[in-house]
Amino acid sequence: MAGEVKIDLSHAAEMDYPEHEKTYGLFIALFKWGSLGIVALLLGMMVGLIMGSGVIASVLTFVVVLVVGYLALR
Repeated sequence: MAGEVKIDLSHAAEMDYPEHEKTYGLFIALFKWGSLGIVALLLGMMVGLIMGSGVIASVLTFVVVLVVGYLALR
């Protein structure tokens, strides 16, 4: 059997909480806006490719979803 392992953390740096919160906020923002972009892209592709509405309807759907998502998520 192995003995008890002791780890010396006296030299470890203190955690930088403001930087941690800043990084977390950036991660959440990137996740939120990235998800919106992917959903808008998929809906635009669905309208253009599956429904056969064409490029103009596809781009219009993409822009409308982006605007509605922006207004909902800000």
